[in-house]
Amino acid sequence: MQIDEFDKKILLLLQEDASLSAAEVGERVGLSQSQCWRRIDRLHQEGVITRQVAVVDRKKAGLNVMLFAHVKLAAHSRNALPEFSRAIQAFPEVMECHVLMGNVDFLLRIVARDVEAYERFFFERLSQLPMIQEVNSMIALSQIKASTVLPIETTER
Repeated sequence: MQIDEFDKKILLLLQEDASLSAAEVGERVGLSQSQCWRRIDRLHQEGVITRQVAVVDRKKAGLNVMLFAHVKLAAHSRNALPEFSRAIQAFPEVMECHVLMGNVDFLLRIVARDVEAYERFFFERLSQLPMIQEVNSMIALSQIKASTVLPIETTER
């Protein structure tokens, strides 16, 4: 799929505010409402826009602790990776899971109400996964930057 300058401008605007109407986006990028709507629909159909969500302030939602955990699997058997992946998908506390190269296998971003809630999650759920050899957790003290906006370059930026 080719993404042109109009598409890039549309994507930048919708990443900032997905509640904008096609008319509002079209006006800002220089397209008619119908042209803009067709482009937005195509971006959805082609999977460039995967979903539209509300971004919630985690602390206001009562999730005061964010942690990062390095996870090392005990063995890299044929079933270990898919089993771990399925298990992680079922944990709502795990916001992100990334496969890494190096001395650890995964990086998890985890949120919890407090340290005690993370401790329960760790001992009762995460550490109970049989394929895990080691977990090293780090608590984030503060957040300097958080963004959901991809740095899509346009000729005007």
